[in-house]
Amino acid sequence: MKRSAEGFARIAREVFAPVYPIIAEQALAWSGARSGLALDIGSGPSLLAAALAKKSELSIIALDTDPAMARIAREAACDRVTPIIGDVHCMPLRDNTVSLAVSRGSIYFWNDRSKAFSEIERVLRPGGAAFVGGSFGTPAIREEIFCQMRRRNPDWDDDVARRSGGATPDTLRAELAASGVAHGRIRREEEGLWVEIRKGPAPAIR
Repeated sequence: MKRSAEGFARIAREVFAPVYPIIAEQALAWSGARSGLALDIGSGPSLLAAALAKKSELSIIALDTDPAMARIAREAACDRVTPIIGDVHCMPLRDNTVSLAVSRGSIYFWNDRSKAFSEIERVLRPGGAAFVGGSFGTPAIREEIFCQMRRRNPDWDDDVARRSGGATPDTLRAELAASGVAHGRIRREEEGLWVEIRKGPAPAIR
């Protein structure tokens, strides 16, 4: 069953809210980014973008393909978060501009992950980093989310298994290799699996 933008936003706020500050802290620690431009891909109601803004001096673009979701995000947008409509496969951003790119959950819905990985590398500035994948934060938060989602959706466990089954570590490694990304790897955490993409420094001018 296709859920409306309002339904997705409600679940993000009511069920998944505790996850976003943890992911924001992880991404900031892994990347070392504290200022400049960040990008939240598949941002939904921009809760991860807002957590990044709260914990850093970054300005954040919250990118989502759904105009209705972008409208919801704009209504709740905080300082330094700018919701825009766009697709990860062809993002309306200049080359070499993003210090940190993040995405929680949307990777499972991308039509062509290899193309998306290449596009993410394009927009990263030299020294920039991206972390795209999924996480439930901690074991306790994961358990609470699963309990709540099972009450809302009897097929929740099957849905999670189906989505994750299409993005196994081996599959993601093959898609990274096909993307031509120069510096990419799979990062496995206790409650998460991330594709990490880094852009090396610009070559010295001689």
